[in-house]
Amino acid sequence: MVCISARRSLCLGVLAAATLAGIGSAQAEGSSAYPNPARQIRIIVPFTAGGSSDVQARMLADRLGRLWNQPVVVENKPGAGGHLGGKYVSDQSADGYTLMVGSIGLHAAYAVYKKLPYDPAKELRVVTVLAEMPHVVVATPNLPVRNLQELTALAKQEPGSINFGSAGVGSSVHMMGELYKLQSGAPIVHVPYRGSSAALNDLLGGQIQLMFENPPTVLAHVKGGKLKALAVTGNERLAALPDVPTASEAGMKDYVATSWTTVAVSSKVPQAVVQKLSEDIRKVVNTPEFRKGLQEQGMSAVANTLPEAQSFVAREKQRWDQVIAAGKITAN
Repeated sequence: MVCISARRSLCLGVLAAATLAGIGSAQAEGSSAYPNPARQIRIIVPFTAGGSSDVQARMLADRLGRLWNQPVVVENKPGAGGHLGGKYVSDQSADGYTLMVGSIGLHAAYAVYKKLPYDPAKELRVVTVLAEMPHVVVATPNLPVRNLQELTALAKQEPGSINFGSAGVGSSVHMMGELYKLQSGAPIVHVPYRGSSAALNDLLGGQIQLMFENPPTVLAHVKGGKLKALAVTGNERLAALPDVPTASEAGMKDYVATSWTTVAVSSKVPQAVVQKLSEDIRKVVNTPEFRKGLQEQGMSAVANTLPEAQSFVAREKQRWDQVIAAGKITAN
């Protein structure tokens, strides 16, 4: 537009109005036009299929697909304790169409790695804490222990004879075992795997003797007699395993911990999109159907707000940093 003499003021006014209209349109699009019905959304699981994170991701994908009326697919990208998937998500474009189910390892225990190709705190944005759960201390049936006290006694009697598997260094499954080691003084040996499924296969096969695993992964094996549960790590017994005591009831009153999962995106995603994602995911998680599905897997829904999620993750980061430092835990 060319403005000359007396028409200058009028032209400037028209330009200003057009600019404001454009800004308003962009803001409206960013806050209310997500997701685009023509596009597919992905949920990245940075662990192997079959684990707790995978179970939750598939539950979430199904319900979000219904809400958004478009396909939401789950992709597994395991490796480096989940950080292969975390780095992948952090590198995605700022459109908000790539989500991730995160964990303690990705958001609160990455200090085990001296060098990572990205900074999880700066390059990933937690949308909400999805759920939390205690872990179940499970052993092979032929390990001659019935509870945590007997486990500790046997481990001290035969140092290095009991191996516990995990989903990788820094994973929640690993950190629960390290917390037990610190508080009990039991010299058990950590064996990291590329995901819980691989570790569980070796536990069922007798190659390792112990795991501190998420409930969804082991409930069927405990009920079927293929594994025995020694304790759960939460404040209360699991409804799915009412006869299994808490660690506190089993003689370790200070051994109380839960793991948790998040929904996260690249930190490049605009605030308006992140807010919309948070609202929609919380809407899904707070439905009776979804909550019941979590409870059947030994999990409790959280679905907190953006500020609540950030505060929660910061507190957990501080806690697990202390465990990592005390145990001198590092990734190879």
